Amino acid sequence: MAKSPASDKTTASTDATAAAAPTHQIWLAGLGAMAKAQEQGSKAIEALVNDGLAFQRKSQAEAQQRLSEATERLTHLASDFGQQTTVRVDRLEHLFEDRVAKALQRLGMPTLYDLQALTERVAQLEAQLAKATAKSSSAAPATPKPKAQPAAKAAGKTATKATSPRRKA
Repeated sequence: MAKSPASDKTTASTDATAAAAPTHQIWLAGLGAMAKAQEQGSKAIEALVNDGLAFQRKSQAEAQQRLSEATERLTHLASDFGQQTTVRVDRLEHLFEDRVAKALQRLGMPTLYDLQALTERVAQLEAQLAKATAKSSSAAPATPKPKAQPAAKAAGKTATKATSPRRKA
């Protein structure tokens, strides 16, 4: 059972082919993948672009919504801040008015209420005087006026004549 040298060559060549077959298959698989990628490359790029556009729209919508929420919050905060500021300014104004009123009172200045009460009292007194005058004029209708007035008028006329040099003629 001796092997012939020719049979050794066939065995060696089949062994080399068997060993080369997996490497060659890997090579062929790589070439096939590359061919498929070239075929579907433009389709893959289009799919990625479409996915990117959809993601961009979604992101913009989300950003717009968050911007709206932030704007609403800031508007609310600004409104609250404005109301708080108004309240504080009103308090400060009242405090200032009270202190000024106290200082004026210490100086003896009448307050607004004092002036209003005084005005009302003067109006009452004027009404009483008008009533008293009306009663006295109806009780004594023929009372002569004092003669001092005509004398005062005459004195005024003589004083006017004396001071005005043009009326001599």
